[in-house]
Amino acid sequence: MLQKLNLPLHVQRLKQEDGQQFIFCQVRKKFLVLTPEEWVRQHLISFLNIDLNYPISLMKIERQVKGGQRNKRADLIIYNATGKPQLLVECKAPNEKLDKETFFQLGRYNRFVNAALLLISNGMEHYCCSVSDTNDFSFLDNIPAYS
Repeated sequence: MLQKLNLPLHVQRLKQEDGQQFIFCQVRKKFLVLTPEEWVRQHLISFLNIDLNYPISLMKIERQVKGGQRNKRADLIIYNATGKPQLLVECKAPNEKLDKETFFQLGRYNRFVNAALLLISNGMEHYCCSVSDTNDFSFLDNIPAYS
């Protein structure tokens, strides 16, 4: 399960209890069951925080996204200093392909979040795009650092 990801290596706090593995979430400040998706999310959080300077204090995990028939949960939303959503992140397990449906899912979430940047990652591939005021998407070569 502890697959090497295409992200800078940052130490993760792990523990085993009753035969189950857990990983520490820096945002929630508690241990969570270690799933492949959680492995990606925690490495991505470390990368965004340590390498790109996104403050942990501005990160929210699994925030409810209202809209349509069902409420969904965004994997990670990072706000700017004024409280406006800056980056909406969708994490998938490393073996999951990032396809058109994944992008549509993130786009549907963003209709209600209105983040300026969108990021999809399965730990192996990462796609980031900016969203204009007119809802036009522009793919970026890199994930922008926090400013």
